[in-house]
Amino acid sequence: MATTNGVSNGLIVSFGEMLIDFVPTVSGVSLAEAPGFLKAPGGAPANVAIAVARLGGKAAFAGKLGDDEFGHMLAGILKENGVNGDGILFDQGARTALAFVTLRSDGEREFMFYRNPSADMLLSPDELNLELIRSAKVFHYGSISLIVEPCRSAHLRAMEVAKEAGALLSYDPNLRLPLWPSAEEAREQIMSIWDQADIVKVSDVELEFLTGSDKIDDESALSLWHPNLTLLLVTLGEKGCRYYTKNFHGSVEAFTVKTVDTTGAGDSFIGSLLCRLVEDRSILEDETRLREVLRFANACGAITTTKKGAIPALPTESEVLSLLHQA
Repeated sequence: MATTNGVSNGLIVSFGEMLIDFVPTVSGVSLAEAPGFLKAPGGAPANVAIAVARLGGKAAFAGKLGDDEFGHMLAGILKENGVNGDGILFDQGARTALAFVTLRSDGEREFMFYRNPSADMLLSPDELNLELIRSAKVFHYGSISLIVEPCRSAHLRAMEVAKEAGALLSYDPNLRLPLWPSAEEAREQIMSIWDQADIVKVSDVELEFLTGSDKIDDESALSLWHPNLTLLLVTLGEKGCRYYTKNFHGSVEAFTVKTVDTTGAGDSFIGSLLCRLVEDRSILEDETRLREVLRFANACGAITTTKKGAIPALPTESEVLSLLHQA
């Protein structure tokens, strides 16, 4: 594949939701106690697209926003960050999704969502930009777009088209339990598309939820293995990550940083990994190279936790290299 300055021309398309997180002006308080809120653009698939673009990769976002000030603001942020917006639609009848997110004193998050319905939920299969999806070398998605119709059907159609066109399918379930009718429904729907992914990234919390086990170990992780998978990743926060392929598995340590906000760390991690894999899938068969790529991805995730909000904190390659040289 042609590259310039080591940067790939392979397109990574992220599919799903983009929304605005309202974050309290002070940390460690409940939503009710917060004296005020700052608006921060977010939504995992959009974060991944921007993470890719910021590292010099080629990214596009496919999803639906409200035809309102917030929706146009979000589309503008994607454009400013160099993300292709050919897959963005605007809905005149529904608003852009909002989420109120409080950062507890330990840096973890609690969510309250405003989606009744929001524009992203109304994306229908016939509105998809199939030309864009077919041009993807990697197609990345989450599970929030599986919760309701018509977006669920649009999600399944987009995956099918991307797979047929030879794209690598990348899945980050991004569990948000408050959005699902029940925990059982969440588990069932998240697993309903599991066996179609080539790459799956789960957090330690998601691993526990999906396996029903409170153990974060190889046995628990490998219970989620399926024959179509080429790489299963478990992110462990300050403990780094674990990786599993058909032929080898292991762990890569994290970087020690002063954590302010964990929002977007997983998106930064997976975005940087996809940036490398879109250039050269053979990395998946070479443990030494995969470990190098995961070390880089861990550095991306670590840097993202040092600032508030996801998108402002997503690193450039030079910031990552700086952290790697310090370590």
